[in-house]
Amino acid sequence: MSTTKTFQFPKQKLIDLGISEKTTIHYQLDPEQLAEQAILRNQGVLNDTGALCINTGEFTGRSPLDKFIVKDEITENTIHWNNFNIPFAEEDFLNLKTKLLNHLNTKDEIWIRDAYACADPNYRLNIRIVNELPWSNLFANNMFLRPNENELENFKPDWHIIQSPSFKANASIDKTRQHNFAIASFKHKTIIIGGTGYTGEMKKGIFTILNYILPHDKGVLSMHCSANMGNDGDVAVFFGLSGTGKTTLSADSNRKLIGDDEHGWTKDSIFNFEGGCYAKVIDLSEEKEPEIYKAIRPGALVENVGFIKGTNKIDFADKSITENTRVSYPLDFISNAQEPSIGGLPKNIFFLTCDAYGVLPPISKLTPGQAMYQFISGYTAKVAGTEAGVSEPKATFSACFGAPFLPLHPGFYAKMLGEKMKENKVNVWMINTGWSGGSYGVGKRMKLPFTRAMITAALNGDLDNVQYIAHEIFGMLMPVSCPQVPKEILHPRYTWANRDEYDVAAKKLANMFVENFKKYADQVDDEILAAAPKTA
Repeated sequence: MSTTKTFQFPKQKLIDLGISEKTTIHYQLDPEQLAEQAILRNQGVLNDTGALCINTGEFTGRSPLDKFIVKDEITENTIHWNNFNIPFAEEDFLNLKTKLLNHLNTKDEIWIRDAYACADPNYRLNIRIVNELPWSNLFANNMFLRPNENELENFKPDWHIIQSPSFKANASIDKTRQHNFAIASFKHKTIIIGGTGYTGEMKKGIFTILNYILPHDKGVLSMHCSANMGNDGDVAVFFGLSGTGKTTLSADSNRKLIGDDEHGWTKDSIFNFEGGCYAKVIDLSEEKEPEIYKAIRPGALVENVGFIKGTNKIDFADKSITENTRVSYPLDFISNAQEPSIGGLPKNIFFLTCDAYGVLPPISKLTPGQAMYQFISGYTAKVAGTEAGVSEPKATFSACFGAPFLPLHPGFYAKMLGEKMKENKVNVWMINTGWSGGSYGVGKRMKLPFTRAMITAALNGDLDNVQYIAHEIFGMLMPVSCPQVPKEILHPRYTWANRDEYDVAAKKLANMFVENFKKYADQVDDEILAAAPKTA
């Protein structure tokens, strides 16, 4: 919970940061104060339920091609350099950091917050966040864990985030791709962010560094997943790319929410990295997602939404700014949040995919080899955007369901997950939250109540003794019955009006899997290779 005590930020710490002593510092303000300041500065408005609504400006999502890691003696031979882990020279980083701080020193006021990541105290990472704007600082309050008053007295940061949306780099001089950037230095333990107001850059910056520190240095598997826990302590983990339902499906009124996005797996527990949730709100309704809907209240930060004309009531269907409309809120805004956000070892793992081709089963059980194959593949298929005349789905493969945030080689994480799955005899399921009865434009999206019923059946053990049949091409085992779910939707081929067309679509998707996996084939064992779909 946020502290209400007034803390002064010491002058020496300002000097150490490189901030002018003349700058007014707003330190560790509570959500009500931050929202009030944002409104007074014409940076946002309150909606009808009291949440602060803001516009993040030019960027309404992450910019993966503008995310860099400083290449130095720590990272040169450990980072998996690729299109997501782009090297940046240390000298250029230091020069850009100086320019960023000089820019902040031209401001009359800035906002500073001390917070931490990792609910397990054995892996706690203290973070000091410096923001140009009060609503950015509200996001930091919501998403990171909040120290109590005693912890703040002697707080020592392990890492810094310095963020200024109005500072724009000169790409030709500063060696960035364009004017916006997010750059992490493991040597200097600092993330600098400029030219973008999208708050998720802060969140994913810390996730990226934890994805290096925890597996590489601590032997803890870091995961892009949500997690919840039943009344008897059984933990479930949900992997999936954005839009597949991680937040929605883990927010179950019958289970305690550990967290909705980022977790670590130790030898005896699952723990949340964060202190809040960052949920999509496009087409949000109280009926479908009551926990998220009710979390939009004072203290929450809502990004890039439109309003019903003439009111301050959010129009959740409005995509005029972006489809990536979001809300951040503290974890305790969820009525059944687990406190502290730590659980035991998982009994079930769910790989969530939104298959817009309508090929994959709505639920299937995976062998260890298939689980590793699917984990490394990290598949979903997104519906085409708003471009006129474009309706064909697009396959997306993101290793370990989080490639943009993985500094190490995907095989490193996959090997750790495989060892933990086998050691703990975890059930692994694939859940298709996408289309059935045809691809996008022909079939229909899987109904959320059916998806919830399938997950509940898996968690309750109702699928332990039912009959299964193997998918003809992908090989995963499909139950022939499931409580509260019509039998006719459990095998995707039989939901298509033309089954020959289904076979063509399934083989097309299988070929996409095989083609994508070629870059990993020489680094995995025969068990995983044997789990590839059949293309002949």
